[in-house]
Amino acid sequence: MSSNEIAIQVTGLSKCYQIYDRPRDRLKQFFAPKLQRAVRRESRRYFREFWALRNVSFSIKKGETVGIIGRNGAGKSTLLQMICGTLTPTEGEIQVHGRIAALLELGAGFNPEFTGRDNVYLNGSVLGFTREQIDARFQEIVDFADIGEFIDQPVKTYSSGMYVRLAFAVQACVEPEILIVDEALAVGDIGFQYKCYKRMEALRAKGVTIIMVTHSTGSILEYADRCLVMSDGQLVGDTHDVLAAVLAYEKGMLLTQAAPKEKRPPADSSNTKDAKALKAIQLEHTNVEIGEKRFGSARAIIESLQIYKSDGSSLSEKPLVRAGEELTLDYTILSSEHIDDIALGVSISKAQGGDIWGDSNIGAGIPISLTPGEQHVVYKVKLPINTGDYLVHCGLARVGKGDREELDQRRPMMRLKFWSPRELGGVIHAPIQIQLEDE
Repeated sequence: MSSNEIAIQVTGLSKCYQIYDRPRDRLKQFFAPKLQRAVRRESRRYFREFWALRNVSFSIKKGETVGIIGRNGAGKSTLLQMICGTLTPTEGEIQVHGRIAALLELGAGFNPEFTGRDNVYLNGSVLGFTREQIDARFQEIVDFADIGEFIDQPVKTYSSGMYVRLAFAVQACVEPEILIVDEALAVGDIGFQYKCYKRMEALRAKGVTIIMVTHSTGSILEYADRCLVMSDGQLVGDTHDVLAAVLAYEKGMLLTQAAPKEKRPPADSSNTKDAKALKAIQLEHTNVEIGEKRFGSARAIIESLQIYKSDGSSLSEKPLVRAGEELTLDYTILSSEHIDDIALGVSISKAQGGDIWGDSNIGAGIPISLTPGEQHVVYKVKLPINTGDYLVHCGLARVGKGDREELDQRRPMMRLKFWSPRELGGVIHAPIQIQLEDE
């Protein structure tokens, strides 16, 4: 590629931090080397080195949309901060050709004492715009952020959602040549996220280079032309086969978690626990990673849910689910006693917003009764859902005799990632078929 085609060139980039075990070691490191050199003694270090990035090199063409994925601590945010110039590399070189607008973290670049209006002008001036140029874009920014009269309130009074609304509006509406977004959109509501992605699509159509860092691999699949994979501060993958990169990444992430029961044992009626023991399990066993909320009387609980694909493989083997593919939901239920009139429900939602699908044995007209001990319930379903990240919610309740007793509600219980070969609007994957009348 010629230099005129390059938006960002990164060569041999490394970043090292000095880690001190005790505050006084920092002071020793400041004075001791000078004294040791004066008396010609061998210098001693009072810190450990931590390399957040190590010898990273790549180039990004103008107009590309590049997704960067990797575990927490892989070096993604450090890399973006150095590209933006807010961090200095220890080694290596970065060349940037174009005006960068960056949304690196919540409220980055905002003065909390200033009003939203003041921060719009402050951020605009940092991006190189005159006051007259910001005046011309100000109403567009305010309309996009949609925070009403709070535009004239100090941003320290803003909610996290209002922060990100205004921050993204400023960065996206000043017509950048390079837009960098680092996971910040995750705090926005689903409607605002949709508006942001539509804006990013418009910028991409104008030839803006976009770099996005997100744990939402569904967004990477939908928007990225290319994928960079980071691990332990190193670039371990760089490919235009975005699907292959996401599959490899998701499989690696799932394999580091507790392995699911590929072949479950038969129900064990002797595995009987009283309600107190089940309550302890309910309180202790939650999916902390996605902030699961779990509640209910715990006379019976959902111990686990395993999901298998149409070919019998588990999500640890093949993490992405194709739209319309049949899924097997295998529940393990523990009950402390005999309970009739059971409702076992499942629903799916986006990260923010209400459920987009749900069903239960009650709706299907299939009664369930629980006996003391362990038992399994299997559901099968085909879900025509578009590419994206979704949350699975499950609930166990007793619904007989005109009342309802919540036994074990798990919201959300796990993540589910769908992929569809054709991009459609909304969440339902229902491609149209077109027949043109013969002329």
